[in-house]
Amino acid sequence: MPTTSLSFLVHAIPAPVLDEVRATGRDVSAHPVVRIPADGGEPLRCCLRDAGPGEELLLFGYEPPLPPSPYREIGAVFAHARRCDGPEGTGYPAAWRGRDQVLRAYDRRGWIVGSSVHDGRDPEAAITDLFADPSVTLVHSRNVGHGCFMFAVTRSEPAAR
Repeated sequence: MPTTSLSFLVHAIPAPVLDEVRATGRDVSAHPVVRIPADGGEPLRCCLRDAGPGEELLLFGYEPPLPPSPYREIGAVFAHARRCDGPEGTGYPAAWRGRDQVLRAYDRRGWIVGSSVHDGRDPEAAITDLFADPSVTLVHSRNVGHGCFMFAVTRSEPAAR
Protein backbone atom coordinates (compact mmCIF):
# COMPACT_ATOMS: atom_id res chain seq x y z
CA MET A 1 0.00 0.00 0.00
CA PRO A 2 1.61 3.32 -1.02
CA THR A 3 2.10 6.07 1.52
CA THR A 4 2.15 9.73 0.72
CA SER A 5 4.44 12.48 1.88
CA LEU A 6 3.84 16.18 1.89
CA SER A 7 5.71 18.09 -0.74
CA PHE A 8 5.77 21.79 -1.32
CA LEU A 9 6.94 24.43 -3.78
CA VAL A 10 9.00 27.52 -2.92
CA HIS A 11 8.12 30.65 -4.92
CA ALA A 12 10.29 33.70 -5.54
CA ILE A 13 8.60 36.97 -6.41
CA PRO A 14 6.92 36.20 -9.76
CA ALA A 15 8.84 37.34 -12.85
CA PRO A 16 5.88 39.39 -14.21
CA VAL A 17 5.76 41.38 -10.94
CA LEU A 18 9.49 42.02 -11.15
CA ASP A 19 9.23 42.94 -14.84
CA GLU A 20 6.58 45.54 -13.99
CA VAL A 21 8.70 47.04 -11.21
CA ARG A 22 11.73 47.18 -13.51
CA ALA A 23 9.75 48.67 -16.42
CA THR A 24 7.91 51.33 -14.41
CA GLY A 25 10.51 52.09 -11.75
CA ARG A 26 7.62 52.02 -9.25
CA ASP A 27 6.69 49.63 -6.48
CA VAL A 28 3.28 48.37 -5.35
CA SER A 29 2.58 51.73 -3.65
CA ALA A 30 3.69 53.68 -6.75
CA HIS A 31 6.81 54.83 -4.92
CA PRO A 32 10.04 55.03 -6.93
CA VAL A 33 12.36 52.05 -6.64
CA VAL A 34 15.89 52.63 -5.39
CA ARG A 35 18.81 51.44 -7.55
CA ILE A 36 21.89 50.52 -5.56
CA PRO A 37 25.07 48.48 -5.97
CA ALA A 38 25.12 45.50 -3.63
CA ASP A 39 27.41 45.53 -0.63
CA GLY A 40 27.13 41.74 -0.75
CA GLY A 41 24.81 39.55 1.26
CA GLU A 42 21.52 41.23 0.38
CA PRO A 43 18.84 38.50 0.03
CA LEU A 44 17.54 38.58 -3.55
CA ARG A 45 13.85 37.71 -3.89
CA CYS A 46 14.15 37.15 -7.64
CA CYS A 47 16.57 34.22 -7.53
CA LEU A 48 16.56 33.31 -3.81
CA ARG A 49 20.24 33.78 -3.09
CA ASP A 50 22.40 36.49 -1.58
CA ALA A 51 23.84 39.23 -3.78
CA GLY A 52 27.53 39.47 -4.48
CA PRO A 53 29.37 42.76 -4.02
CA GLY A 54 28.74 45.21 -6.85
CA GLU A 55 25.67 43.52 -8.36
CA GLU A 56 23.11 46.10 -9.52
CA LEU A 57 20.01 45.86 -7.32
CA LEU A 58 16.58 47.33 -6.85
CA LEU A 59 15.16 48.01 -3.39
CA PHE A 60 11.38 48.41 -3.42
CA GLY A 61 8.16 47.83 -1.53
CA TYR A 62 6.47 44.48 -2.16
CA GLU A 63 3.13 43.11 -1.01
CA PRO A 64 3.42 39.31 -0.67
CA PRO A 65 0.57 37.21 -2.05
CA LEU A 66 -2.41 36.94 0.30
CA PRO A 67 -6.16 37.16 -0.14
CA PRO A 68 -7.61 40.46 1.08
CA SER A 69 -7.23 40.27 4.87
CA PRO A 70 -6.01 42.29 7.85
CA TYR A 71 -2.66 40.45 7.56
CA ARG A 72 -1.65 41.94 4.21
CA GLU A 73 1.43 44.10 4.45
CA ILE A 74 4.07 45.80 2.34
CA GLY A 75 7.78 45.54 3.04
CA ALA A 76 11.12 46.30 1.45
CA VAL A 77 12.81 43.65 -0.71
CA PHE A 78 15.88 43.40 -2.93
CA ALA A 79 15.95 42.03 -6.48
CA HIS A 80 18.34 42.20 -9.41
CA ALA A 81 17.96 45.42 -11.39
CA ARG A 82 17.90 43.36 -14.59
CA ARG A 83 16.04 40.13 -15.21
CA CYS A 84 17.90 37.08 -13.95
CA ASP A 85 17.33 33.35 -14.41
CA GLY A 86 15.33 33.07 -11.18
CA PRO A 87 15.75 30.36 -8.56
CA GLU A 88 17.54 27.11 -9.37
CA GLY A 89 14.49 25.05 -8.46
CA THR A 90 11.31 24.93 -6.41
CA GLY A 91 12.82 23.51 -3.21
CA TYR A 92 14.17 25.35 -0.20
CA PRO A 93 16.92 27.76 -1.35
CA ALA A 94 20.25 26.03 -0.83
CA ALA A 95 22.05 29.33 -0.23
CA TRP A 96 19.77 30.11 2.72
CA ARG A 97 20.16 26.85 4.63
CA GLY A 98 21.43 27.48 8.13
CA ARG A 99 19.79 30.93 8.26
CA ASP A 100 17.21 31.58 10.98
CA GLN A 101 13.81 32.29 9.46
CA VAL A 102 10.27 32.95 10.65
CA LEU A 103 7.55 30.92 8.95
CA ARG A 104 3.98 32.27 8.95
CA ALA A 105 1.15 29.93 7.97
CA TYR A 106 -2.02 31.35 6.41
CA ASP A 107 -5.46 29.89 5.73
CA ARG A 108 -7.61 30.44 2.63
CA ARG A 109 -8.84 33.77 4.09
CA GLY A 110 -5.28 35.08 4.39
CA TRP A 111 -5.36 34.90 8.20
CA ILE A 112 -2.34 33.72 10.18
CA VAL A 113 -3.11 30.31 11.69
CA GLY A 114 0.36 29.33 12.87
CA SER A 115 4.00 30.30 12.87
CA SER A 116 7.41 29.04 13.84
CA VAL A 117 11.03 30.09 13.93
CA HIS A 118 13.57 27.64 12.53
CA ASP A 119 17.34 27.71 12.48
CA GLY A 120 17.65 26.68 8.83
CA ARG A 121 19.10 23.24 9.53
CA ASP A 122 15.90 21.36 8.58
CA PRO A 123 13.56 23.88 6.98
CA GLU A 124 11.58 21.15 5.23
CA ALA A 125 10.53 19.71 8.61
CA ALA A 126 9.48 23.14 9.87
CA ILE A 127 7.42 23.78 6.72
CA THR A 128 5.91 20.29 6.80
CA ASP A 129 4.90 20.81 10.45
CA LEU A 130 2.94 23.94 9.50
CA PHE A 131 1.29 22.24 6.54
CA ALA A 132 0.20 19.38 8.85
CA ASP A 133 -2.70 21.69 9.71
CA PRO A 134 -5.13 21.11 6.83
CA SER A 135 -6.37 24.71 7.02
CA VAL A 136 -2.92 26.02 5.99
CA THR A 137 -2.84 26.95 2.31
CA LEU A 138 0.22 29.20 2.18
CA VAL A 139 3.40 29.80 4.17
CA HIS A 140 5.58 32.90 4.01
CA SER A 141 9.23 32.81 5.02
CA ARG A 142 10.50 35.98 6.63
CA ASN A 143 13.82 37.33 7.80
CA VAL A 144 14.15 37.09 11.59
CA GLY A 145 16.04 40.36 12.09
CA HIS A 146 14.15 42.68 9.76
CA GLY A 147 10.87 40.80 9.34
CA CYS A 148 10.92 41.21 5.57
CA PHE A 149 9.36 38.73 3.17
CA MET A 150 11.75 36.14 1.73
CA PHE A 151 9.55 33.75 -0.30
CA ALA A 152 6.19 31.97 -0.39
CA VAL A 153 5.57 28.24 -0.01
CA THR A 154 2.58 26.30 -1.32
CA ARG A 155 1.58 22.67 -1.17
CA SER A 156 2.21 20.52 -4.20
CA GLU A 157 0.52 17.27 -5.00
CA PRO A 158 1.48 14.53 -2.55
CA ALA A 159 4.11 12.20 -3.93
CA ALA A 160 3.25 8.50 -3.77
CA ARG A 161 5.96 6.21 -2.46
